[in-house]
Amino acid sequence: MTPILTRELLGVLRTPRALAVQVILAFAFALIVLLRWPTDARVDLSGAASIQVFQLFGYGLLTAVLLLVPVFPATSIVRERKQGTLSLLMNTPLSAFSIYTGKLLGVLGFVGLLLMLSLPAAAACHAMGGITLVGHILPLYGILALAAIQYSVVGLLVSTRAATTDSALRVTYGCVLALAVFAMGPHMFTQGQEGSHADYAEWLRCCSPIPGIMQLLGQGDIGGQGLINASDLAQRYAMIAAVSSLAMAIWTISQLNHTLFDRARAQGEITDDQGTGKKLFRRLMYLVDPQRRSGGIPWYVNPVMVKEFRCRPFGRSHWMLRLISVCAMLSLGLTYATTTSTVDWGVETIGGILVILQVALIVLLTPSLASGLISSERESGGWDLLRTTPLSTGRILRGKLLSVVWTLMLILLATLPGYVVMVWIKPAMEPQVRRVLICLLSTAGFALLLSAAVGSLFRRTAAATTAAYCALISIFAGTLLFWLGRDAPFGRSTVEAALTLNPLAAALAVVKAPGFESYDLIPGNWWAMGIMSAVSAFILIGQTWRLTRPS
Repeated sequence: MTPILTRELLGVLRTPRALAVQVILAFAFALIVLLRWPTDARVDLSGAASIQVFQLFGYGLLTAVLLLVPVFPATSIVRERKQGTLSLLMNTPLSAFSIYTGKLLGVLGFVGLLLMLSLPAAAACHAMGGITLVGHILPLYGILALAAIQYSVVGLLVSTRAATTDSALRVTYGCVLALAVFAMGPHMFTQGQEGSHADYAEWLRCCSPIPGIMQLLGQGDIGGQGLINASDLAQRYAMIAAVSSLAMAIWTISQLNHTLFDRARAQGEITDDQGTGKKLFRRLMYLVDPQRRSGGIPWYVNPVMVKEFRCRPFGRSHWMLRLISVCAMLSLGLTYATTTSTVDWGVETIGGILVILQVALIVLLTPSLASGLISSERESGGWDLLRTTPLSTGRILRGKLLSVVWTLMLILLATLPGYVVMVWIKPAMEPQVRRVLICLLSTAGFALLLSAAVGSLFRRTAAATTAAYCALISIFAGTLLFWLGRDAPFGRSTVEAALTLNPLAAALAVVKAPGFESYDLIPGNWWAMGIMSAVSAFILIGQTWRLTRPS
């Protein structure tokens, strides 16, 4: 275990990115405390200021864990297999348990270093009064440590099953988003009810560390609607995280053997080569037959766009239809919740949930589709082949961008039925729904251009995907930290300026979602999105033109 631990930990710490992450986090946590540090001789006996700063500090630390932890374990094993060094490890006297434990402790060692960098800020919050070591600080770090372990184990499990580093990152971030955010969804519709489904939803949301941290920081529950929850959410999360981490660790260790290199793949059978009866049956049963031979590319269709659809993961038509059907079913489920919960919640709350669902899909899918448009070609050597074709730089770039645009548009269209029902229930919301749709379109365009621009700056797809996710999540989730710290330590003008950069906050403000109804973010957000999209497009076009020039 020791040589692998040393190699993994030192390999991470020696990278410039690790140093930049440490410096930025230490500076950010220190700045949070300094913004609220008392400047006069008066003493805050109630400790309200310290509690407010500690809340912002806790959410910021949780955001850092969710954003940074999955990167390193998700690429650890799949990168070794692609480079050929994993087979060398398997032929050493080290057991699968030693290899796994060394990699896990290497990741957790870096995460522990990041948590230690936040200790001075936590000590400053404690010195301000109002919080205790046993009642607040230690439980917060305990939950964050469990979250780091859980997400590291998830990343290592995905890394053993993934074929490429970018797909490992994509799936790992999706799993983290499902565990941290989507797991809380069913409880929002069943809270206050009785029955087995309500109990299942109550335990399901404890898969996320967010409810436990919110209860620890004294901010109740998401969508609590005034209901009091007496259960210990942090203790439930600790139990679920420990059991699930142990189960996934055992599963991953069982995969660390020679079968990782001997995965047989069926050759498949083209539908056109089958009998007439089978071809007729599949034509009747499948809207898009995945085994049917693809036709030629017409002269009026961009060949780069067709190439992207046929070659990239989830780019084929049948996978797009499956993704769209899932989005449509989610939207119909929320539509049902709209018709049954309007009396209790109001249309505005359901509208906020719809907005969060759509933006979450955009943030999850766009970097995985757009960040590798240029970097994957450079990494695989396909970019040199594109340069030898008579295609212009503009046509290459348009084809790649259109392949992502069509996917995003179909996903957004599949989630529209909920808005139709909202307008039918409350016709006065029609202008707000139109403005929300404009916000969502600008969000999709901005996420596409930013991800593609960031990805074009990297040669490796894994680095491009990680940077694109970090950039988008920093804008969508990072600016919400100002909203969490509204009135203390941030004033209204500061919060509104930060939220103006966030299209999610703008859409929530338009539908008058709880907590955002007092902010006027339109048309300021549209101007901000337009400027940032233009800058991203300029970077993308310039970088693409530079790469197509003769070397």
